[in-house]
Amino acid sequence: MTGVPASAANGPSKAEPSSPGPAASDRQTDRSPRGGKLAAAAVNQASVWNVANLLTMLRLLLVPGFVALMLAAGGYDPAWRSLAWAAFAVAMITDLFDGHLARTYNLVTDFGKIADPIADKAIMGAALICLSALGDLPWWVTIVILGRELGITLLRFLVIRYGVIPASRGGKLKTLVQGVAVGMYVLALTGWLATLRWWVMAAAVVLTVATGFDYVRQAIVLRRQGIAERKAALEETEG
Repeated sequence: MTGVPASAANGPSKAEPSSPGPAASDRQTDRSPRGGKLAAAAVNQASVWNVANLLTMLRLLLVPGFVALMLAAGGYDPAWRSLAWAAFAVAMITDLFDGHLARTYNLVTDFGKIADPIADKAIMGAALICLSALGDLPWWVTIVILGRELGITLLRFLVIRYGVIPASRGGKLKTLVQGVAVGMYVLALTGWLATLRWWVMAAAVVLTVATGFDYVRQAIVLRRQGIAERKAALEETEG
C-alpha cells in the first residue's frame, strides 16, 4: 500500500454532470407543454390564411358590393346590372374552386367549414332578395329557394351526430342551375333571352324542391342507422 488515495493515483477525476434540482425540473416540465400549445396555436392560426379561405373571404366581401351595384341608379340601369352580374359571377366561380383547393391540398380548416356555406347562402340570398325587391322575381321563388337552403343547412346540423349527409349529384346540379338562372335575372335581358331565363329559373325551383326532399330522406335514413348502431353498441357493452 502506498497510502495514496485511489482518486489521487488515477489523476483528477472528471466532475459528473449534476442533475437538475426539483425546481429546475418543474420549470422545464411547465415550459414544454406551454411552448407546444403556443406553437400549435401559431400553426393553426397561420393555416387559416390559405388560398381556399382567402377565396371564401373574397366571396363574403363581394356580397355588400354586389348589393350596392344591384341597387345603384334605382336598380334598373343595364350598365350597373352588368357590373353586379360580374361580381355575382366571380362569387360563383370562387365557390367552385375554394372547396376543391381545400380538399386537394389539405387546406380544410374549421373556419372554412363554417364560412364557406355562409358565403354561399349570403351571395345567393342577396341576389334573390334584390331581384324580388326590384320586382324582377316573384317573392315566392325567393322564399322557396332560401327556405330550402336554410332548412337543409339546419337539418345537416341536427343529424351531424349520426353522420354527414354527402353532397349529391342532384345537389351540385341544383347549385349550377340556380347560379345560371339568378345570373340571367341579374342581367337586364330582353326578348327571347328573358323568356329563356324564366324556364331556367323554373328548372332551378324544381331541382331545389326535389333535392330538398332527397336530403330529408337521407337525413331520416342516416338517423335511423345511427340510432340502430348506438343501440347495438350499447347492447354489446352490456352483454
